[in-house]
Amino acid sequence: MPYAHRAIHDADAHVMETPDWLHEHADPAIRDRLPPLFLASVKPGEEKLLDTFRRRHADPAYRAEDEAQLMQRKNWAATGSFLAEDRPQALDLLGFRSQLVFNTFLNQKLLVAERGDDVDYAYGFARAHNRALAAFCSVDPRLLATGYVPLRDFARARAMAEENLALGCKALLVPSGCPRGHAPSHLGLDPLWALAVEAGVPIVFHVGGGIRAADNQLLDPDYFENGGPPIPDFHGGEENFRSVDYMAIPTSPMQTLATLILDGVLDRFPELRIGVIEQGASWVPSWMRLLDSAFEAFRKNEERLQKLSLRPSEFVRRQVRVTPYPAEDVGWIIQQSGDEICLFSSDYPHVEGGRNPIRRFETSMQGLTETQKQRFYFDNFVDLMGRGLPS
Repeated sequence: MPYAHRAIHDADAHVMETPDWLHEHADPAIRDRLPPLFLASVKPGEEKLLDTFRRRHADPAYRAEDEAQLMQRKNWAATGSFLAEDRPQALDLLGFRSQLVFNTFLNQKLLVAERGDDVDYAYGFARAHNRALAAFCSVDPRLLATGYVPLRDFARARAMAEENLALGCKALLVPSGCPRGHAPSHLGLDPLWALAVEAGVPIVFHVGGGIRAADNQLLDPDYFENGGPPIPDFHGGEENFRSVDYMAIPTSPMQTLATLILDGVLDRFPELRIGVIEQGASWVPSWMRLLDSAFEAFRKNEERLQKLSLRPSEFVRRQVRVTPYPAEDVGWIIQQSGDEICLFSSDYPHVEGGRNPIRRFETSMQGLTETQKQRFYFDNFVDLMGRGLPS
């Protein structure tokens, strides 16, 4: 019996990289410049056990418990977490029709490289990531790879998106942080959005892609200097996922999406779909109202707002899709923002996804209709992914 109790598409899943994950896919010119991936920002000490996990996944006794331990084992211990050949088995056990697959450790590093001075390195780094993730997902058509596109250079952004599509990527991952030197809504990026529409694939943001330009951090580190002892993170370690960090996660996608809407990008490209993944959704209802307030307050003096064919919140309902966290009140979010926006996600195989995300989502959606649940589990993802879904 699979974990999924109905037809479900999973809008957020991950590969667990290994230290050398990028290197075999990197161009020779940058291969030696890529440092081994730093994997310690998970459960303390776990990154030192990769050889142990490889042996376990080859042990018939361990594999005999794959189904029983499906949602209990996390990170590298989980079935198909880093061994591509095992991921189809995980999908069979999960019962999901598809999974949109992201990296685990690289989004912030990709954005730091993009904001640096060596643009060749930034695009070479992204290319290695995209090849590696596409290779991992190539074992099963249900695995939908996300290809990163640095927005630093207009022509290179379009060219890299074309490369990603040729690799088989089904979504174009861009940072939710502002690009260096120009707005995310700059007209020079219109060819990228046009390509996404032409190919029928979405643009997606993911947590980790929204850091501050000044210091390459999500949040001013002084917020953590409270005079007390260090606060342990979600995994029991340090400096990864704490309550104060959590509060800052949606600020970057809120600002970038607002800029794209108010500058008319979603109006110029009405078929463009944008996914906001693993950044929560409780912020969405009030943000939509704030957008409409900005529209009303500034429309008299801003020609760009006068040209918009819809109110900002209407663009959100038409074109933006967001994954709530299991701990959020998804029923309330849907009731306040609209049936079109929210998507199911498991975060497999990460700890943050929990041991039973479906049960937690179901508990918060008890007041919703079957039609609203169908949109959450299935239809909104189909709308987001367009032609990126397997046939």
